[in-house]
Amino acid sequence: MLRQRVITALILVGLLLASLLVESRLPFELLTLVLMAAAGWEWGRLNEAPPQLALLMGALVAAGGAAALAAGWGALPVPSALWWLVTALWILGGAIALRAGPAAWPRLSRGLRWSLGLFALWAAWLALVQSRRLGINFMLSLLCLVWMADIAAYFGGRAWGRRKLALSISPGKSWEGVWSGMAGVLLLALFWITLDAHSSFDGPSLYTRLWDGLGSLGYMPALLALTGLGVAGDLIESLVKRGAGAKDSSGLLPGHGGVLDRVDALLPVLPAALALLALKLR
Repeated sequence: MLRQRVITALILVGLLLASLLVESRLPFELLTLVLMAAAGWEWGRLNEAPPQLALLMGALVAAGGAAALAAGWGALPVPSALWWLVTALWILGGAIALRAGPAAWPRLSRGLRWSLGLFALWAAWLALVQSRRLGINFMLSLLCLVWMADIAAYFGGRAWGRRKLALSISPGKSWEGVWSGMAGVLLLALFWITLDAHSSFDGPSLYTRLWDGLGSLGYMPALLALTGLGVAGDLIESLVKRGAGAKDSSGLLPGHGGVLDRVDALLPVLPAALALLALKLR
């Protein structure tokens, strides 16, 4: 299992780096769109879509992304109202779903579940494309926020975890893990802001942009909110899998499960980060 996991990770990282090294952003946009389309297929399978319809759902995510690129949304800024709408849906819908628990999810209409998932995947992909437009430094700093939160939460939970976060949804997660993840993100932000101050690379990181826009009063709450949204995205996917009686979203990524298993925390964080950039407190 470990060997499969490492090989799969190396292949994915290699493809990602190759798409970022070329001058055109199109290879990156298409690579990530293929991954999100695969996640759309997984979402359909987890939510009682017949095989052919699940494939169609993946195709719809791809078609939506292609339409956005054709409209120029990959190169031009997208109105911040879209990011605030997506973020509000995540906060409100996520709170309702987590409060209701895994048993309530399958009782929702399939059409509603399908629509919400496909929209979330499309919006997250578009936010990722927009993040790439703001610079590789910005995009990587945003991705690393989620990865750092996950890593720090894992080790913090292993070391100090006592109080369960959501026992019926994800028994392994603890409140101590959440606090550890938040501490890890704050340390990462401090490191990256220092790095930005001594490097001109291709633009400021997420952390420098938030500091410049929100100042000392809004900066830390914004980072903690993004970290919390990442936890919520992870829990929502676990809830959906429990409702479907599945361990992984699929077996597309050997050693890792499915695409949804790898991007779940990113789905709410990507649009929310762009929404926060629109705020100016100083």
